[in-house]
Amino acid sequence: MLAFAGLRLALKIDVDTYRGTREGVPRLVEILKRHGAGATFFFSLGPDHSGVYGKLLPPPDIGKRCSAILRKVRDEGFEVGIRAWDSTRWRKTVGRADAVWTEQQMTLARDRFREIFAAEPEAHGAAGWQTNVHALRATQHLAFRYASDMRGTAPFVPVIRGEIVACPQIPTTLPTLEELIAGGATIENVASRALEKTSEAREHVHALRAEVEGGKLAAALDRLLTGWKEQGYQLCALRDVLGESTAVALPLATVLERPVPGRPGTLATQGPGFLEE
Repeated sequence: MLAFAGLRLALKIDVDTYRGTREGVPRLVEILKRHGAGATFFFSLGPDHSGVYGKLLPPPDIGKRCSAILRKVRDEGFEVGIRAWDSTRWRKTVGRADAVWTEQQMTLARDRFREIFAAEPEAHGAAGWQTNVHALRATQHLAFRYASDMRGTAPFVPVIRGEIVACPQIPTTLPTLEELIAGGATIENVASRALEKTSEAREHVHALRAEVEGGKLAAALDRLLTGWKEQGYQLCALRDVLGESTAVALPLATVLERPVPGRPGTLATQGPGFLEE
């Protein structure tokens, strides 16, 4: 009998760039389908200001130029959500941004999602695990069913500056493959290192990037998915973790900015339970 049969491990796929959307996303869809794995794709839907774009070349509009790819992901049965309007500028700006800029960026992404999918977005996954109080408030009044903006240990309702935000968070619980490599793993053994992190029976959320696991780490991801299935995990989308739960059923936890090994700066993270001794 498989050790962890029935436990869920949700896959969160972040898509930042035009190239990642065009090349990495189709490759990841093929890998996931081969393993019978569910996943949630969080798309950047506006201009791509990464690399040379915006400096030497005009930034391509990802949502307009790749809309057929995005719809195909949805049509293949995967959950789709919003990462950002412009993920490069979000990561660089949101930490010091005011309410006007923050809500404008999130509204632009919401409106583009509506254009592409003819549906309301239900999930928000902030680029780079970077957010602020205005963005958290916006996840609530823009009526997202849940967000995955933070690192942490289990689903919770965030409390920031003493304010309860009634949009549940499903945090990333595991280090990314990139972080493990930054900590000394190699491309050849990083899947084994990741499997060590899931050797104890509990549910998890693992984040990957279309630009990385859909590129140079595709073979490592393939080995990792095989290993998780052998451990007995059900590979699923984030919506499957939340199920029918609502904010009322989840614990309250504070929001903190903390460093994460293998990642520069600080990230939004799940802190202690609200009003815990």
